[in-house]
Amino acid sequence: MVKRFDDKVVVITGGTDGIGLATAKAFAAEGAHVYVTGRRQDRLDKALEDIANGAVGVQGDVSDPAALDRLYARIKRDHGRVDVVFANAGISESAPIGGIEEDHFDRVFDINVKGTVFTVQKALPLMSAGGAVVLAGSCAGSRGFPSLSVYSATKAAIRSFARAWTIDLKSRGIRVNVISPGMVLTPAMQTYLQDNAGTEEWMKQAIPFGRLAEAQEVAKAVLFLASDESSYVSGEELLVDGGFAAA
Repeated sequence: MVKRFDDKVVVITGGTDGIGLATAKAFAAEGAHVYVTGRRQDRLDKALEDIANGAVGVQGDVSDPAALDRLYARIKRDHGRVDVVFANAGISESAPIGGIEEDHFDRVFDINVKGTVFTVQKALPLMSAGGAVVLAGSCAGSRGFPSLSVYSATKAAIRSFARAWTIDLKSRGIRVNVISPGMVLTPAMQTYLQDNAGTEEWMKQAIPFGRLAEAQEVAKAVLFLASDESSYVSGEELLVDGGFAAA
C-alpha cells in the first residue's frame, strides 16, 4: 500500500521529544526518510530508537548555522533533496517585563527566530516545486500570557515569516504554513505542571475541549500541512489548541 510520504525526505528540528518526536514517528510510519536534530546526543540516540524506520539523527543546535550546514550536507550526500521541513526546534522561558535579561532575550530569539530562519533558508537549495515548509508557532503568538512576552514575540515573528515567505517562494512552488499548538502534554509541560500546582486545572477550564492536547494530535496536523491534502494552502496558521484562542 502506498503511504502519503513514501520516499519523501523530511527534516525535523528539535525531534528528540514532545511534538517533534511524535511528528518524526508519524512521518516515518508514513514511509518518509526522516532526519531529526537535537542538541544532546544521548537524547538524539534515544529518539532514533523510538522513531525507527531508518531515521537519521544529526546532533546540533539550530542557532548555530554550522550545525545546520552539517545537517544539509548529510542529506545532500544521502538523497540530494529535501521535500519537507518542519522547523520545530524552540524553547520557552519566562521573564516578566521589568525582569527581562539580555541573555534571556538573546537565547530565546536565537533559537526560536534565528534558528527558524536558517533552518528554512539553508534547506532551499535542496527543495523544488511541491516542497512544503511547516513552522512551529504557538497560540502564544496571538494571545498574551504573563511573563512570556519574549517567547510570544518569537512566535508572532514566525507567523509573519509564513506570510512573507509564501510570497518569496511562490515562483518556486514551495508552500509555507504555521502549526500553532495550544497547551500540549509534552515532557516539558508535564514538568511545568508538577512544579506549578493548580495550573493544569486552570488550563482545562480555559480550553473549550476541557483537556490538554496529546503530541500525536499536533503531529497529525503537521502531516496534513506537509501533504498533498493541503496543496492549495499556504501562508496560513493552523491552530491546534482545542478552541483556546477562540474562547
